[in-house]
Amino acid sequence: MIAEPAGVRRWVKHALTSQTHRPPAWGCRARAHALLCMTKHLTGDCKPRIVRTMAKIIPFRRPPEEPPLEPLHERAMDNLAFIRQTMERAGSFTAVSGWGQVVIGITGVLAAWLASRQASPENWLATWSVAAVVAMGIGVVTTGMKARAIGEPIRSGPGRKFVLSLAPPLVAGAVLTLVLFRAGMAGMLPGLWLLLYGAGIVGAGTNSVRVVPVMGFSSMLLGVAALLAPAAWGDAFMAVGFGALHVVFGTVIARRYGG
Repeated sequence: MIAEPAGVRRWVKHALTSQTHRPPAWGCRARAHALLCMTKHLTGDCKPRIVRTMAKIIPFRRPPEEPPLEPLHERAMDNLAFIRQTMERAGSFTAVSGWGQVVIGITGVLAAWLASRQASPENWLATWSVAAVVAMGIGVVTTGMKARAIGEPIRSGPGRKFVLSLAPPLVAGAVLTLVLFRAGMAGMLPGLWLLLYGAGIVGAGTNSVRVVPVMGFSSMLLGVAALLAPAAWGDAFMAVGFGALHVVFGTVIARRYGG
């Protein structure tokens, strides 16, 4: 119920009751009716419903432009490249230490210098034999350290394949060294060592990073050249093959494949 002003209500009541004993005048009743309608509809406290439910005005904002999507074939090629690289790393031995190869290269250069100063073939062979044992120890230790750091054990599948591929040419080289040295053909040993060592690196490199087989092929080419060159150049070829090659490729491995 809407409250009506007391004065208007009394006035309307008086206008209606004062005319009961005679016919009411039309103008008085019409005026009272109009006042009553105005009182009921225009003096309430509540606001009209249309004002309450009116929608709020929200400023129009453009949605941010999204970057264009790459073509489907490009995304598919990226995914295939990622999957291929992941599978290659999972099936390859990546624990070859680049810095270890650098140290082996420095050892090879020093050994070549010392061997060139030896007067007898026996001392020359002993110098290179000691250098080979030292280089092998450096390779095993540094490779084990990197394998432990990256969580890739040497006895894993790729590690075993790497060792088994490298070992046979080295064993063959050791046997042929004894045979050729007893036969008085020590001048052929530098070329033979470089050739067999490179063959072992190529075979083992198929289970490792790509730069390793490249180093193996380079060593094989040097071995062929040493076999065709004069025997007096043997120490120079050894310094390049077991020294410079290891320093160069070891630096590449260390920078590209982490250590």
